[in-house]
Order: sequence, then C-alpha cells, then structure tokens
Amino acid sequence: MTMPSATIRLQTPDDQQALLYLNECAFGPGRFARTAYRVRERAARDPLLNFCMELDGEIVGALDLTPISVGGVPGALLLGPLIVSGDHQSNGLGLRLMLYGLKQAKDLGYRLVILVGDLPYYVRAGFRPIPLGRLELPGPVDPARLLYAELVPGALEEYSGLIRGMRELSDLGQSAPALAEDAA
Repeated sequence: MTMPSATIRLQTPDDQQALLYLNECAFGPGRFARTAYRVRERAARDPLLNFCMELDGEIVGALDLTPISVGGVPGALLLGPLIVSGDHQSNGLGLRLMLYGLKQAKDLGYRLVILVGDLPYYVRAGFRPIPLGRLELPGPVDPARLLYAELVPGALEEYSGLIRGMRELSDLGQSAPALAEDAA
C-alpha cells in the first residue's frame, strides 16, 4: 500500500476551526461525555505534542497527546483524539501520525502512553491491553479498550492507580510532565 504524501506538523491556533470540524465529524457531540475527553479537558496541553497532518494544504488528520499522571506519578501521556478525515481513512495516515507522535513523545522524555481504543487497530503501533485493575480512569471505560505502549521498556511497572490530567508542565528540557496534578 502506498501512503499519500502528507506533512505532519505541530498544531497552531490558526488550525483550531479545522480541528474542531474534524472532531465533530469523527466523534460528534457525544465525545464530550467520554471519560478520556473529561481527563483531557482539564489537563495542560503540551504544544510540542499536538500534531496535525496536511495533504495538499488541507488538514486531514490530527493527534493530541495529553500529559497525565498515574497514581500521582508523572511521565505518561493519554493518546487521543487520533483523527483522520473520512475520505482519507484506510490508507495508513493514522498509523503514520501515531508513530510520529510516539517518537516525539519518547524524544521528549515521556515513558508511557495510555489510550482508550480498539486493540486490533492500535496493536500495529505497539499497544497492548493494560492488565485488569492496574490503571483506572475517573469514569466508565470498557477495561478491554484500555491500552498502553511503553516508550521506555518496563515503564508500565512504574505506574498503577488513577489516571489524571496534568495541570501544569515543568520547564525540564523542552517538555516534560510536572508534579502538580488535577485533584478534581
């Protein structure tokens, strides 16, 4: 399969309308009630971990990685949303965007990435099911859809407990998780 030539870049404020449209088309208004969305909405955004994909000058995809703590331990990310516009799906763009984001996250010193999604899709990027009871989100989630990928081998062993969005980012390096977490 040949992937279309697309460019991945950091999101800018000028992209917000196009990104809102992609989100609405992909997930509809129900997205606001999802547990993962609730974690993201209260978390600090790391501007170095929010990407969009352009093809012929049009934004056709997006990926956000949100800094989280797990059981109070920073250094992890919540992947999502990952969006590819309907007319560009099934040609590898989502996988390419995800792999790019995971590499950037690793380069920035993050250790673990969590997501809520379908294993058959995300296994291609190295995601696996989280052992039952090890991590929890502050709301309902099908445990079979709670997945992880280690950016550092053995990182999952460092994490257990409740996932919360990070409220602040530290100045360590270009980007890194801070110790302050969302207490809500």
